[in-house]
Amino acid sequence: MSSVNSISQPPVSIGIIGLCVVIFLLQNLSASLALWPIASGSFEPWQIVTYGFLHGNFNHIFFNMFALWMFGLPIERIWGSQRFTLYYMVCIIGAAVTQLLVQQVSGEFYPTIGASGAVFGLLLAYGVMFPNNRIFLIFLPIPIKAKWFVVIYGGLELFFGVTRSLPQIAHFAHLGGLLFGAVLLWNWGWRPGMTWKR
Repeated sequence: MSSVNSISQPPVSIGIIGLCVVIFLLQNLSASLALWPIASGSFEPWQIVTYGFLHGNFNHIFFNMFALWMFGLPIERIWGSQRFTLYYMVCIIGAAVTQLLVQQVSGEFYPTIGASGAVFGLLLAYGVMFPNNRIFLIFLPIPIKAKWFVVIYGGLELFFGVTRSLPQIAHFAHLGGLLFGAVLLWNWGWRPGMTWKR
């Protein structure tokens, strides 16, 4: 992959974090901004984007924004804001499309909110760009290389989604963010085993 100009300040990442926090604090936005299943009668096209800026509780927004800060800032510094924004939006929309397809097949009728789909895409990009950086998990305080963290976390999401464990979490939306992020990275020239040329 070709390198891109780095930036010292990541305005898009910080802006997304700020926007999500402001929206969370308002707590009175229309439910029409959440992602509703197509068959529910409440689906609107803009929801494939707006759902990614809504969060249900403090833990939900804290962990998503912490992950965005941890993975998004270094990625945007290297890619630049334009490429970062494109990647983030592709992951948000890809996660939404995946969730809608799964709900259409399963017949489930609950709304989806949160930036987790995009965060999973960023996690993949981070694993590609910094494969040997070590990540510490709160519930597993053992350093894990980023590339293995992506594989393990993705595998867990697939397991939980197929077995319908933790049904309050949109596991397939997370996997959709990973998948669409991988497709875009592939289109940009990345292949498994390669790292991003910085």
